[in-house]
Amino acid sequence: MGIDPRGPRFGALITTVVLAAVLLTGSVWLLAAQALVFAAGSVFGLRYSPYGLLYRQLVRPRLGPPPELEPEAPPRFAQTVGLAFAVVGVAGYAAGLTWLGMAATAAALAAAFLNGVFGFCLGCEMYLIIRRIWPGRQSLAPASADQ
Repeated sequence: MGIDPRGPRFGALITTVVLAAVLLTGSVWLLAAQALVFAAGSVFGLRYSPYGLLYRQLVRPRLGPPPELEPEAPPRFAQTVGLAFAVVGVAGYAAGLTWLGMAATAAALAAAFLNGVFGFCLGCEMYLIIRRIWPGRQSLAPASADQ
């Protein structure tokens, strides 16, 4: 089953705003909250992530059905990559290594911005490259339902 590709882009726009706020404020707590959002999307699937729920309940009914669906595995893998950067950022800020927190947050912000504004998902592209390198692997992210 596929997902509405507009959902991950919506989530990426919210993520862009949150990560920009983290860079402006240096808030480790806000970055930790974003890490939890990434974790929910990675572990439970995009359908159950907070931003996915917002999209499905508030935005998608106003847009109508998508012209086509896309596989969930690439954007779900991208959530895992975002989680890794957020965890490194939280660790950096918490350890007093502000430069590390800022660098990890900025990298995640750049990826979220590219996805939200231009529809270019760096994590999805990483997923596809890894699949080409190791084609026998069925999925790098657990399967889940439609968003």
